[in-house]
Amino acid sequence: MRVVIADDAVLLREGLVRLVEENGYTVVAAVGDGPSLVSAIVEHKPDVSIVDVRMPPSHTDEGLRAAVEARSRVPGTPILVLSQYVEVSYADDLLADRLGAVGYLLKDRVSLVAEFLDGLRRVAGGGTVLDPEVVSQLLVRRRRDDPLRALTPREREVLGLMAEGLSNNAIARKMVVTDGAVEKHVRNIFTKLALHQDEEQHRRVMAVLAYLQG
Repeated sequence: MRVVIADDAVLLREGLVRLVEENGYTVVAAVGDGPSLVSAIVEHKPDVSIVDVRMPPSHTDEGLRAAVEARSRVPGTPILVLSQYVEVSYADDLLADRLGAVGYLLKDRVSLVAEFLDGLRRVAGGGTVLDPEVVSQLLVRRRRDDPLRALTPREREVLGLMAEGLSNNAIARKMVVTDGAVEKHVRNIFTKLALHQDEEQHRRVMAVLAYLQG
């Protein structure tokens, strides 16, 4: 897997390079500003990019804006945002193309390297992996015309856990129910959101995007 890393903090950037390479991936570029991120993605077309939100010159949202621009130039390029901050507006923009392959994790809430690497693989594979805090802040922005009104509270709970990147088996363990119960909820979610028979991962991504953009 070929990876681009964008973070203006040199120690963190080099630490991510070492972590990624020690786990068998190839870092094709490690950069410290938004324009360099866009250029690296356009040039290398990596399998996934790890992006910080706040980079030079203003240290506000340059990283996310650059990620959005990169997705416009290389549609669907997988982006995993790794930051201390939640910037909701540009996170919405990242999700708006409905192509999936987007993750947003908070640095101080990633407690296990294995969880981070799993999220990286999921995003590279076209999935969506979001920290629960990111999910909650995105939902605050929901429009009144909520396409999820037909879902039961239990189905919404399942869909929220899907947004965090959990598999059906992991959702079952977290909710203390059977795998079959979760599978039934997932089928109902697909039906109510009019996500017709398709590749399973694609339908999960589309359901999550509907949840976040509803």
